Amino acid sequence: MKKSLSYAVAVFLATIAVSFAGPDKAAIEAKENAAWQAFKDKNADAFQKVVDKDIRCAYDVGINKMSDELNDMKNADIKSFKLTDFDSFSDEKDVIVTTYKVDLQATQNGQDISGNYNSGSVWKLENGQWMAIFHTMVKAAAAK
Repeated sequence: MKKSLSYAVAVFLATIAVSFAGPDKAAIEAKENAAWQAFKDKNADAFQKVVDKDIRCAYDVGINKMSDELNDMKNADIKSFKLTDFDSFSDEKDVIVTTYKVDLQATQNGQDISGNYNSGSVWKLENGQWMAIFHTMVKAAAAK
Protein backbone atom coordinates (compact mmCIF):
# COMPACT_ATOMS: atom_id res chain seq x y z
CA MET A 1 0.00 0.00 0.00
CA LYS A 2 2.78 2.41 0.93
CA LYS A 3 4.59 1.54 -2.29
CA SER A 4 1.46 2.23 -4.38
CA LEU A 5 0.93 5.54 -2.63
CA SER A 6 4.59 6.49 -3.17
CA TYR A 7 4.30 5.70 -6.88
CA ALA A 8 1.08 7.67 -7.16
CA VAL A 9 2.66 10.69 -5.47
CA ALA A 10 5.76 10.42 -7.69
CA VAL A 11 3.62 10.27 -10.84
CA PHE A 12 1.54 13.22 -9.61
CA LEU A 13 4.64 15.31 -8.91
CA ALA A 14 6.15 14.40 -12.28
CA THR A 15 2.92 15.43 -13.98
CA ILE A 16 3.00 18.78 -12.19
CA ALA A 17 6.65 19.32 -13.17
CA VAL A 18 5.89 18.58 -16.82
CA SER A 19 2.88 20.92 -16.80
CA PHE A 20 5.08 23.78 -15.56
CA ALA A 21 7.82 23.14 -18.09
CA GLY A 22 7.75 25.07 -21.33
CA PRO A 23 8.12 23.36 -24.66
CA ASP A 24 11.47 21.87 -25.46
CA LYS A 25 13.81 23.77 -27.73
CA ALA A 26 13.05 21.60 -30.77
CA ALA A 27 9.28 22.09 -30.38
CA ILE A 28 9.45 25.87 -30.19
CA GLU A 29 11.99 25.96 -33.04
CA ALA A 30 9.48 23.99 -35.12
CA LYS A 31 6.82 26.62 -34.29
CA GLU A 32 9.20 29.40 -35.33
CA ASN A 33 9.93 27.60 -38.60
CA ALA A 34 6.20 27.07 -39.15
CA ALA A 35 5.55 30.82 -38.86
CA TRP A 36 8.34 31.57 -41.35
CA GLN A 37 7.13 28.86 -43.76
CA ALA A 38 3.54 30.12 -43.62
CA PHE A 39 4.75 33.65 -44.37
CA LYS A 40 6.93 32.37 -47.24
CA ASP A 41 3.98 30.39 -48.64
CA LYS A 42 1.67 33.41 -48.22
CA ASN A 43 -0.60 31.15 -46.20
CA ALA A 44 -2.43 33.57 -43.92
CA ASP A 45 -4.52 30.82 -42.29
CA ALA A 46 -1.45 28.77 -41.30
CA PHE A 47 0.33 31.95 -40.14
CA GLN A 48 -2.59 32.89 -37.89
CA LYS A 49 -2.55 29.43 -36.32
CA VAL A 50 0.90 30.10 -34.79
CA VAL A 51 0.89 33.90 -34.52
CA ASP A 52 -1.43 35.64 -32.06
CA LYS A 53 -4.01 38.07 -33.44
CA ASP A 54 -2.51 40.77 -31.19
CA ILE A 55 1.11 40.23 -32.35
CA ARG A 56 3.47 43.18 -32.23
CA CYS A 57 6.57 43.25 -34.41
CA ALA A 58 9.45 45.72 -34.20
CA TYR A 59 11.43 46.35 -37.38
CA ASP A 60 13.78 49.07 -38.60
CA VAL A 61 10.92 50.52 -40.67
CA GLY A 62 8.34 50.56 -37.89
CA ILE A 63 6.01 48.63 -35.62
CA ASN A 64 3.61 46.09 -37.13
CA LYS A 65 0.36 44.53 -35.96
CA MET A 66 -1.27 41.45 -37.49
CA SER A 67 -2.96 43.44 -40.28
CA ASP A 68 0.44 44.88 -41.26
CA GLU A 69 2.05 41.44 -41.23
CA LEU A 70 -0.67 40.03 -43.49
CA ASN A 71 -0.29 42.98 -45.86
CA ASP A 72 3.50 42.54 -45.90
CA MET A 73 2.98 38.85 -46.64
CA LYS A 74 1.18 39.75 -49.86
CA ASN A 75 4.08 41.97 -50.96
CA ALA A 76 6.92 39.66 -49.98
CA ASP A 77 8.64 37.07 -52.10
CA ILE A 78 10.73 34.81 -49.88
CA LYS A 79 12.85 32.51 -51.99
CA SER A 80 14.48 30.84 -48.99
CA PHE A 81 15.16 31.20 -45.28
CA LYS A 82 17.31 29.25 -42.88
CA LEU A 83 17.27 29.62 -39.10
CA THR A 84 20.57 29.03 -37.29
CA ASP A 85 22.01 29.53 -33.80
CA PHE A 86 18.54 28.94 -32.38
CA ASP A 87 18.23 29.39 -28.62
CA SER A 88 15.33 29.69 -26.21
CA PHE A 89 14.70 30.25 -22.53
CA SER A 90 11.79 30.57 -20.17
CA ASP A 91 11.34 31.74 -16.60
CA GLU A 92 7.59 31.20 -16.77
CA LYS A 93 5.48 28.17 -17.58
CA ASP A 94 3.51 30.02 -20.25
CA VAL A 95 6.11 32.30 -21.91
CA ILE A 96 9.23 31.47 -23.89
CA VAL A 97 11.75 33.75 -25.61
CA THR A 98 13.65 32.71 -28.72
CA THR A 99 16.70 34.19 -30.42
CA TYR A 100 18.27 33.07 -33.66
CA LYS A 101 19.86 34.16 -36.91
CA VAL A 102 18.10 33.91 -40.23
CA ASP A 103 19.71 33.77 -43.65
CA LEU A 104 17.04 35.30 -45.87
CA GLN A 105 16.77 35.46 -49.65
CA ALA A 106 13.78 37.69 -50.36
CA THR A 107 12.25 40.83 -51.80
CA GLN A 108 9.69 43.13 -50.21
CA ASN A 109 7.69 45.42 -52.50
CA GLY A 110 10.15 44.53 -55.27
CA GLN A 111 13.20 45.63 -53.22
CA ASP A 112 15.90 43.08 -52.35
CA ILE A 113 16.02 42.53 -48.59
CA SER A 114 18.25 39.44 -48.70
CA GLY A 115 20.87 39.03 -46.02
CA ASN A 116 21.62 37.77 -42.57
CA TYR A 117 19.37 38.93 -39.76
CA ASN A 118 19.39 38.70 -35.97
CA SER A 119 15.92 37.80 -34.83
CA GLY A 120 13.84 36.96 -31.80
CA SER A 121 10.30 36.15 -30.76
CA VAL A 122 8.25 35.83 -27.62
CA TRP A 123 5.79 32.94 -27.46
CA LYS A 124 2.89 32.58 -25.02
CA LEU A 125 0.85 29.52 -24.17
CA GLU A 126 -2.79 30.40 -24.83
CA ASN A 127 -5.60 27.87 -24.62
CA GLY A 128 -3.10 25.01 -24.89
CA GLN A 129 -1.36 26.43 -28.00
CA TRP A 130 1.98 28.26 -28.25
CA MET A 131 1.40 31.53 -30.10
CA ALA A 132 3.95 34.16 -31.13
CA ILE A 133 3.07 37.46 -29.43
CA PHE A 134 6.18 39.50 -30.33
CA HIS A 135 8.77 39.32 -33.09
CA THR A 136 11.73 41.43 -34.14
CA MET A 137 14.52 41.18 -36.66
CA VAL A 138 17.34 43.45 -37.69
CA LYS A 139 19.86 43.04 -40.49
CA ALA A 140 23.18 41.91 -39.06
CA ALA A 141 26.03 44.38 -39.38
CA ALA A 142 28.88 43.41 -41.70
CA ALA A 143 31.72 41.62 -39.92
CA LYS A 144 34.67 43.87 -39.14
